[in-house]
Amino acid sequence: MKVKLTCPRPKVEKSHSAFTRGDNARWTNADLDPIPRHARKWGVVSFIAYWISDAFNAATWEFASSIIAVGLTWRESLSIVAVSFFIVSIVISLNGATGVIHHAPFPVLSRASWGFWGSYVAITSRVILAVFWFAIQTMNGANTVRVMLGAIWPSFLTLPNHIPESQGIATNTMVGFVLFWLAQLPFLYMHPNKLRWLFMAKSVIVPVAFIAILIWAFRTTDGGETFHQKAVVSGSAYSWAYLASLTSVIGNYATLSVNQADFSRYSKVSVKWQLLYVPMLPIVFTFISFIGIAASSAGAVNYGTLEWDPMALISNWENRACRFFAAFAFALAALGVNISANSLSAANDLAALFPGYVNIRRGQLICAVLSWALVPWKILESAGSFLNFMSAYAIFLGPIAAIMVFDFWVIHHRKYDTLALYQPYGIYRYNHGINWRAIVAFLVGVAPSLPGFINSINPSIEVGVSVRPYEFGWLLGFAATSLVYLLLSHGFPAKETHLEHAVLPDDVYDGVHAGEDESEERYVISSSKEA
Repeated sequence: MKVKLTCPRPKVEKSHSAFTRGDNARWTNADLDPIPRHARKWGVVSFIAYWISDAFNAATWEFASSIIAVGLTWRESLSIVAVSFFIVSIVISLNGATGVIHHAPFPVLSRASWGFWGSYVAITSRVILAVFWFAIQTMNGANTVRVMLGAIWPSFLTLPNHIPESQGIATNTMVGFVLFWLAQLPFLYMHPNKLRWLFMAKSVIVPVAFIAILIWAFRTTDGGETFHQKAVVSGSAYSWAYLASLTSVIGNYATLSVNQADFSRYSKVSVKWQLLYVPMLPIVFTFISFIGIAASSAGAVNYGTLEWDPMALISNWENRACRFFAAFAFALAALGVNISANSLSAANDLAALFPGYVNIRRGQLICAVLSWALVPWKILESAGSFLNFMSAYAIFLGPIAAIMVFDFWVIHHRKYDTLALYQPYGIYRYNHGINWRAIVAFLVGVAPSLPGFINSINPSIEVGVSVRPYEFGWLLGFAATSLVYLLLSHGFPAKETHLEHAVLPDDVYDGVHAGEDESEERYVISSSKEA
């Protein structure tokens, strides 16, 4: 039997449909096209598993630690988590619903509100965040692998270090980084439709491990000092601490409030199911934060040190099997969230930036390679300023989410032309490919938080009371951008984008436009380009 080897083609596959005709081809490929009926595989169970999978991770476990650290109590920390996820779940549901209706990813949908070239502002903002967080989450995964290997071979934890201390990583952790990075590759190669099985597996295995840790916490202690602490801030300081913590928690999921369409586009069920997130997310995330508080408090009682890092807590356990399986659960958690929140987000963005050469699979692999270039162990070594920058970056995502929500649901009354989202000289061209209303609203939403943003990166730069808007930057940015965008869109309407009837992807695939039988050729853009 002969095996024929072929060289990989630099250009990616493009579909043969109205979405790729003429000038459209420059802006899409097979992975960016709307998902056809036969390829929509995600049902209600898939979405529930996806969110349970995404919620159970170390970051959610540690939410309460940063809130308690600023002087609030554990009860207040849980209320902040609940309120934060109630707010962000509404935005996630609304932007996710757009993906269910039009079955297109975030980068494509953003063209309706930003324009074809203007959408690059939103896409670039998100891809930067996604790639950096992928690198940092891979480093967190490396720590779980180190604990797992240390549970099997205790001598691994005392492995001689041959890496200079200045590099911020030891040999055993570097081994963990390489192994975790390699373990991710097969999943990065999978199509999103197949990834739902990973999320389903994680939604069973990881919650069992977390609940087991909670049971351990209750059986070994009666609570600990954390449950008896009182707030050490009051008055206006209390209010600002509450607002800042609220923004911090929302900021951790600001990316998913923007990119939910990257997953919801695969939905085979009614758009109404997106509303499920509003009650579900606050309950699930608050419960996990409570587990983090209870387990860390129990660790302080049993081991004398309050460890908010779950790997540091688990490392104190004497039972090696328990250490291994608990660390494995956190490794699976890191893997799932790295794909759901980071690699797929980056892949869709890179595909939109370079549609001729990058598809989802290549985009995820590029993201993985870039994680090495970013040397995340150095980032975490000097975590202060850089991680402040990464968390603060949410002030840019709040306005982006606001523009997309209000453009679809209020300005255009849920009526987009799916085909026009792929036509650079169609109705979403705006002014030379840019919707100036979105740009102005975005700048207005971001500007008040910039002094505080700069101060968070470099505290030596004094900004005085100008730091206050930054402390609730996501909320302020979302509200200010929404108001300005609505005013500009109503005062200076882009009339050509307002439709009598929505044009859905199935209308195009079936050759039906606004309920009339027509040839698919009707949708092909004229070769003449408007100025």
